[in-house]
Amino acid sequence: QVQLAESGGGLVQAGGSLRLSCAASGTTSSSYAMGWFRQAPGKEREFVAAVSWSGSIYYADSVKGRFTIFRSNAKSTVHLQMASLKPEDTAVYYCALRWGYGLDASTTEYPYWGQGTQVTVSS
Repeated sequence: QVQLAESGGGLVQAGGSLRLSCAASGTTSSSYAMGWFRQAPGKEREFVAAVSWSGSIYYADSVKGRFTIFRSNAKSTVHLQMASLKPEDTAVYYCALRWGYGLDASTTEYPYWGQGTQVTVSS
């Protein structure tokens, strides 16, 4: 059974940095993409970034140039390095996994989700 475990959230001042990590287990030897989504209070869950099995990367326009997504050499861990954080980045951040080689920004394409980690950016 696939499980995703996130870590690294917290409170940071505007302009600061944080790194989120997500470790996948139970994936055996299949190929899969991993992504990050976020959900602010009263808003829908939205796409942040994703990385494919082959290393292709896709960012939401709102985080492009500030966030960096990358996978470990073993590909089972994905990190989200967040810099120049803004108060509007405040949300619960979720790690997600989908089978296959493609990338996707839709929440419906990811059957596996982590429990979420809170990121709060103070002004």
